Amino acid sequence: MTTLDALEASVAIGEYDSHWLAAHGIMLLASGTPLAARVALTNAMLLGDTRPTTVLNLALAEGASGEQARAKELLRELTGRLPDWDEPWIRLAEIQRRNGDHAGAIIYYGHALECDPLRPEALIGLAVLRLGAGDGAAAQLLLLRCLGAHPDRIEAWDALGLALMQTGDAAAAESAFDAARQGAPDNFEYALHRATAACLAERAEFELARLEAESLRDPLNATMPTARAVVLQKLGRRAEALDALEVAVALSPDAAVPALLLGEMLAQSPRGPDAIIALKHALALKPNDRRAANNLGAVLMRQHQHAEAARILRGVRTQHGDDPVCLCNLANATVLLGHQEEAVSIARQSIALAPDAVLPYRAMANVAPYHPDTRASELLGTLRAISDRLPREAPVFCNERDPARRLRLGLLSGSFRIHPVGWLTIAGLENLDPAAFDIHCFAQNASQDPIARRFRALATEWHDTDNLDDPMLARLARSLQIDVLIDLGGYGDSGRMPACARRLAPVQIKWVGMQSHSTGLAEMDWFITDRWETPADKRIFYSERLLQLTDGYVCYSPPPHAPDVAPAPALVNQYITFGCFNNLAKITPQVIAAWGEILTGVPKSRLILKTHQFSDAETQAMMASRFAAHGIDGNRIEFRGASPHREFLRQYGDVDIVLDPFPYTGGLTTCEALWMGVPTITLAGEIFAARHSCSHLSNVGLTDWITHDREEYIQLAIYHAADIAALQELRSGLRARVKASPLCDAPRFGRHLGIALRHAWTEWCDGS
Repeated sequence: MTTLDALEASVAIGEYDSHWLAAHGIMLLASGTPLAARVALTNAMLLGDTRPTTVLNLALAEGASGEQARAKELLRELTGRLPDWDEPWIRLAEIQRRNGDHAGAIIYYGHALECDPLRPEALIGLAVLRLGAGDGAAAQLLLLRCLGAHPDRIEAWDALGLALMQTGDAAAAESAFDAARQGAPDNFEYALHRATAACLAERAEFELARLEAESLRDPLNATMPTARAVVLQKLGRRAEALDALEVAVALSPDAAVPALLLGEMLAQSPRGPDAIIALKHALALKPNDRRAANNLGAVLMRQHQHAEAARILRGVRTQHGDDPVCLCNLANATVLLGHQEEAVSIARQSIALAPDAVLPYRAMANVAPYHPDTRASELLGTLRAISDRLPREAPVFCNERDPARRLRLGLLSGSFRIHPVGWLTIAGLENLDPAAFDIHCFAQNASQDPIARRFRALATEWHDTDNLDDPMLARLARSLQIDVLIDLGGYGDSGRMPACARRLAPVQIKWVGMQSHSTGLAEMDWFITDRWETPADKRIFYSERLLQLTDGYVCYSPPPHAPDVAPAPALVNQYITFGCFNNLAKITPQVIAAWGEILTGVPKSRLILKTHQFSDAETQAMMASRFAAHGIDGNRIEFRGASPHREFLRQYGDVDIVLDPFPYTGGLTTCEALWMGVPTITLAGEIFAARHSCSHLSNVGLTDWITHDREEYIQLAIYHAADIAALQELRSGLRARVKASPLCDAPRFGRHLGIALRHAWTEWCDGS
């Protein structure tokens, strides 16, 4: 028999009187069993117990059981019977506050204060509502009144600190938070509030010393290293901050606050696998934390676990409703699974939710280039919308206007490492005239790998920017008197394009790094390109002046670990193997339809699709079903997932012809395919990203592999597949051809890049 059944049976036989039932109901409510309490208290009232305390506790039990309407009815009945009793008014205020009716809650708190002007719950509750409305001054008056009568209310000290922070008095806020901490030394939030206030009061070093001394006195208190981490992060000492948080989590593994902070801080670092572990631990402690779940989705994307990222982000949406930040991450995860139309739709929903924010437009700028129907004019409009919403400055530059002097060149990127940015820029930059350029690298998420070491060797000065916000980064660059700033990050995950809106240098140039199209940024003066990327009829779609290089717009560094070119596999297989090793985001339904026609037109042919997304079996199955819809049997498609770079390159030995996706074509992948002896058929489009392969193929003299419409693309693939001997002849000499071409001629590229940069500088010196 359940507790409820027992209570009802006891009442039926008159076993207990009303006062006993009321007392028992209050006890059940206090022990966290509101349903049983509700039965006991209801029966007490039926037996004649209508004392105010019985009615009040029944109202609380009704509310805790989900019966909000009944709870409010009982409380209003009490206010009618006892209008001078403050308790029912406070309980009504709390119900309204939980339901989001802040105006109603303010009225009820006001009634409670009319009954008892010093009732702490009413003063604190009303102050918190004033804080939420941005009225820190009014909140302070209420809290000071409360603390004058009840100085032991530590939550009031904390709220007073928040109110003082809101009105800009960080030093006084620090004192208020310290009073809260004295009353609850193990409370993480109070400790973090004090640390934040100290930093805002420019007392970060003092606070760090104080926390270190407290840690020595109380080494097992996890709040100390947690607060230290916040201060260390503010001071730009992220590695030490992470160490402190790892100590805090070890000291208090069941505490949500340090776990959440550790996950969030790791999510902003290059330690992606550690971030995933930490965020999953944090979510196990606090499953409903929207921010942690969103961060986990973002980190999983960076670790190329797109299917899991999308599942988590959709779960956040289901659990918490639409949020612009979550939708932006979901749009990016969705496009990376090859759902371009859905991704653009999600980005539009994010823009509708926050039309004045920058992030939704950044998400649209990142996903729209993959959509087959995106027009250059439309994409430029989105990029200009980002520019319109960015904070900007108008600094006066005092750089010496001498066209011939040695220039301070700034490179801004989060990809000074093994990355397309690294492979496509480092050799050209190494071949700039050192007598003409003094190079400063501004690095986000700096790495240590062979390409990263080349960038460090190249740089006269190296500046880590992880802990610099946009104004700080702009001030640093201007203090160094950078003459020409080249952005290599765009609006990507670690891109600092918003800092460029504040002007880091008198001349700002966009090159590589999320260079899918124009930046649309009013402060971006030039855009490095070539005659194939931006032919005359496409130049109207760029907000920058075009800095056109003599050859291609990049210089490819072939990796020293690349295997030798293998013979054409068709010589042994006696059938053609097509391949595409590009990101799944580039494979649209239109691309699949075209590839289906090519496979149908070339009997026995196969297609190898290789990318990190295909490490996921569910993603493979989804893509196989798309080909099946075009009549292509599953045994003709082979899916391959991620692999180390040398193995990635070796697998081009299994491919006869690369089929380039469209509209977003291959960039580094096309260079790598050519280096491995595999020609690429491309369809040149309208936006910058739609012409990468066109540029690379033209640069090595393979213009006859470039097409300009879908039918020509299909027919050219079928045509080349028919001549295996010609494919082998081209393949056998292709690496030497690429090596001798301008695509890999680093000294030639460095000279031309230097001339272009000097031209941009001279234009500024001349005032144009």
